[in-house]
Amino acid sequence: MFGRRKKQTPPPYVRGNKIPVIRSSICTGEQVAGFKDTVSGKFEELMLLRNDRDFQEFLRQYQVEESEIRREW
Repeated sequence: MFGRRKKQTPPPYVRGNKIPVIRSSICTGEQVAGFKDTVSGKFEELMLLRNDRDFQEFLRQYQVEESEIRREW
């Protein structure tokens, strides 16, 4: 009833349909990592990036190379 939450499994990353994107706010500098659908252009937010450790966790969790990531403002 109270206490522990179940660990959520990350949604699968299909390389053909989605591309990894980091959205950055121009005003506040806040960064959000996620995937953008290449067909519809819809962005799916997955993780708030507060520091480099969060960024490295995103790369490890979704097996993404740093060179594959695009930045949007």
